[in-house]
Amino acid sequence: MNRRDFVQWVLTVGSAALVQRQIPSGSNELPRRPFGRTNEEVTMLGLGGWHIGRMNERDAQATIEAAMEGGVRFYDSAESYQRGRSERYLGRFLVPQWRDQIYLMSKTTATTARGAREHLEDTLRRFNTEQMDLWQMHAITSPQDVDRRIEAGVLDVMEQALTEGKTRHIGFTGHTDPAAHRHLLEQTDIFHAVQCPVNVADLSYKSFVRTVVPKVVERNMGMIAMKTLANGGFFGGSTHGQHGNRPRVVPNHLSIQEALHFVWSLPVSVIVTGPDNVEQLREKIALARAFTGMSESDRNDLVARIADMAGRGVEFYKA
Repeated sequence: MNRRDFVQWVLTVGSAALVQRQIPSGSNELPRRPFGRTNEEVTMLGLGGWHIGRMNERDAQATIEAAMEGGVRFYDSAESYQRGRSERYLGRFLVPQWRDQIYLMSKTTATTARGAREHLEDTLRRFNTEQMDLWQMHAITSPQDVDRRIEAGVLDVMEQALTEGKTRHIGFTGHTDPAAHRHLLEQTDIFHAVQCPVNVADLSYKSFVRTVVPKVVERNMGMIAMKTLANGGFFGGSTHGQHGNRPRVVPNHLSIQEALHFVWSLPVSVIVTGPDNVEQLREKIALARAFTGMSESDRNDLVARIADMAGRGVEFYKA
């Protein structure tokens, strides 16, 4: 990582780091951050739906209840997660009791207008609600993929969903190539939020942080950080959500606290975390409550520690 480039990035974007609103005494909610131009504030930690969907019912319910108890109010899912099981769990164990307290989000992988419409209706049915808070075009992979979805009418359906009141906000996600995000942002300004990888390794290889986050901040969009531990890549993994035998970023070079506090020190609205169990979730909640900031020099040090490890060996999901 070229230190001069990183410092310039800090000067350009770091000054826009989001200011947290502390929760009044007596509330168990986590601190909230602005969510772009939506005029919403979201908790700094959110619960990832893919991990919830692969749990059995008992563990999913326990994790959702632990998230609410711990002050998490942002909930992520997607129609593609376990063929809708993640959405069904949220619709069963979360929405009936806490719908008015949470920010509820899902995503569509559709590449056609018809598919997007079907996904929208199925998601709302599984969520057991008439309206979600955020609906996102999911997992864009390249500029060509973006163009195909636009031509197929996917964005038209998303705008219709806004007009019909079936979602309050719309956004898009992707983890493969920041060029896809940049291309979509050049094509339209209809979106309220962006979701992409944000972690210490990202700064040194095909960086979303350096090339996408500044554009998101400039447009005053909600910034959702995912893969803050590289989807298991920081633990030697090379497949989705798994640990493995590759060289480990955590704990050999960084602590989990350092990795997460690095991300919270950047202009992100919320980190979406995917816990394997309740204990991991509670650890992340405690780290959120302990966050007080991170200096530029400390960020530089963390980036330098693992610059030689960056690349697809750690962020295996990138192109």
